[in-house]
Amino acid sequence: MRVLHVIPSVAERSGGPATAILPMCRALVEQATEVALVATNEGLAEISTDRFTDYKGVPARFFPVQLGASFKYSRPLAAWLKHNSRDFDVVHIHAVFNHASVAAAGACRTAGVPYIVRPLGTLDPWSMKQKPVRKRVFWLVSGRKMLQQSAAVHYTAQAEKDATEKYLRMNHGRVIPLGVEPGNDAQTNGLAEWFPALAQQPYVLVLSRLDPKKALDVLIEAFVSLVRRPQFAGWRLVIAGDGPRESVAMLKEKAANSHRIMFTGWVEGERREALLRNASLLALPSRHENFGFCVMEAMARGVPVLLSPQVNLAREIEAAEAGWIVERDELTNGLAAALTDEGERGCRGKAARVFAQRYSWKKTAADLIDLYNEVRCSNRSPH
Repeated sequence: MRVLHVIPSVAERSGGPATAILPMCRALVEQATEVALVATNEGLAEISTDRFTDYKGVPARFFPVQLGASFKYSRPLAAWLKHNSRDFDVVHIHAVFNHASVAAAGACRTAGVPYIVRPLGTLDPWSMKQKPVRKRVFWLVSGRKMLQQSAAVHYTAQAEKDATEKYLRMNHGRVIPLGVEPGNDAQTNGLAEWFPALAQQPYVLVLSRLDPKKALDVLIEAFVSLVRRPQFAGWRLVIAGDGPRESVAMLKEKAANSHRIMFTGWVEGERREALLRNASLLALPSRHENFGFCVMEAMARGVPVLLSPQVNLAREIEAAEAGWIVERDELTNGLAAALTDEGERGCRGKAARVFAQRYSWKKTAADLIDLYNEVRCSNRSPH
């Protein structure tokens, strides 16, 4: 079976979807699925755009962007999809509000190839209310047809499926969670080398794109209020990531009065692994979060998490006692509870590791292959 994956960008700085797509494709290849990946070259430096190459273990081809850092209009990508989509049994489209997704869906409908859309949380009611006029126009012109005529909609959490289908009155979704890579157990050191200021101090980690929806401004306020108290004076807050310039500047300004907050900028490889493995707690108080890839990465390493209820896995994590689920207006008290009890963090960290074992890329790939076979055989007719 030949499966084509289409995504606007694979640059990790663009967020979780780009981080997840490569291990997803590699897991499918390991289960004898022929996979190809196409995307724009947005955020990638010195990458070939004229042929397929091996990109981190996945056959991939990247196309130049002509217009729009968000919409990522690429005429060469659209042309390639128009002429080559028919060579695949199934096309898996990752994202909605961009040119690559529109072009891929249109090419598949013309060629009679079934396609699946993974909306990445962008169809959730909260997301649809952000920039509502632009999204409403897009939905009426292209989005509704794209989703309604898809063979299936791929959600990564049950909460995402429930909210989206109720809001948009759709009913052909399938929940297949993402997997998580446990990391290299040999990489337990490195913190003193990469971040010597953290080597002997407990810290709360943020490992995320620094977008306003993450509500990091609220987290900074809560943390600053706590470290003024003697019992929390030894803690640090480490914010690892990048984002829009104005968002980063606002966060740094808010944190300017506390020397206990560290901004590392974008981290990857050994630096990222060192920060993850040595964190005492990972925090993500998002206003909306579809899956929270960094959450699963931390939990797989035995790090408990503190989340808002708007993170779509929050209910399951709370039931597993693998972290703390706290409303943003109660964040100071919730954070205090998590930082006070080292023994409880240890217990919830062990539960987090067990919880993360449910989410393997091998299981994700097997479930996706079942879905691909299902839609290939039925070749779902338009709604």
